[in-house]
Amino acid sequence: MTQPIKLIIDTDPGIDDAMAIFYAAAAPDIELVGLTSIFGNVTTEQATRNALRLLEWADLPDVRVAEGASKPRALPAFPPSHNVHGDEGFGTLLAETPKGQACDESAAAFLARMAREYKGELVVCPIGPLTNIADALDLDPDFASNVARIVLMGGSLDEGGNITPHAEANIYHDPHAAERVFASGANITMVGLDVTHRILCTAEDFDAIEAASPRLGGIINEMSRFYLHFYTTVGKHDGCSLHDPAAVIACTHPDLFTAQSVSVIVPCDGDTAGATQRAHDGRAAVNVLMSVRSEDVKRQFIDEMSKLS
Repeated sequence: MTQPIKLIIDTDPGIDDAMAIFYAAAAPDIELVGLTSIFGNVTTEQATRNALRLLEWADLPDVRVAEGASKPRALPAFPPSHNVHGDEGFGTLLAETPKGQACDESAAAFLARMAREYKGELVVCPIGPLTNIADALDLDPDFASNVARIVLMGGSLDEGGNITPHAEANIYHDPHAAERVFASGANITMVGLDVTHRILCTAEDFDAIEAASPRLGGIINEMSRFYLHFYTTVGKHDGCSLHDPAAVIACTHPDLFTAQSVSVIVPCDGDTAGATQRAHDGRAAVNVLMSVRSEDVKRQFIDEMSKLS
């Protein structure tokens, strides 16, 4: 087996964030070296608490958490997505006060330092708005070249949006940060709605995960019921999309996806604010995932989640 990748997940937990973090905890090809918190599904303060709590549940006390930005770069703060993830981020499950605390560094400083320490090795996987990543680029001009890859969950090239007709939520919630990241020249893979809308898990799938892994699988199954119910309220009865887990899986299993090399620009105002569009200004291209072996990704997710203690 090859060496596990060194991974930092930038996260706003969030039910599918919890799935992604537990997946990373279970996967033998991932060394989780940190979590950074960001607003989005919940407030940044809640995201920090939830990240710490998830690590305690997963028995990963040595994984550090760094608290990130509390609002977008230029826009007013958005309300959290309580209708999707519940008031505390975990559906109806209470997010108890964690025993641990976030480290003293800001998320941007932690990201920049880890990218220097693990130059050419560190993979950063943002699964919320990209504010912390943009702040790290501003803080350290070498951040874009120090990281091996940025594999982000966000955007939509051809699929259309999920918060406006054009925009996916993570990009929409800080388009100025997203534009900074896409223009940075970093090695970026965009895991957007073009693929995540095609990877669905059902209630029966989560029941199977709990049967194989009663403790942590049971936690995920309880959270999933709220998430699945939200999907039914918008007319989707065939399961919930594995948005954030798909991004983490793409970090280690790129063979399960097909990418296009596309230069991406993000409009920051008007009707198309937060869209991820094809750019024609000479900027570096990024890898945009456009098709997926959906059943194989789903099987990978279920198999690893079933190994949780």
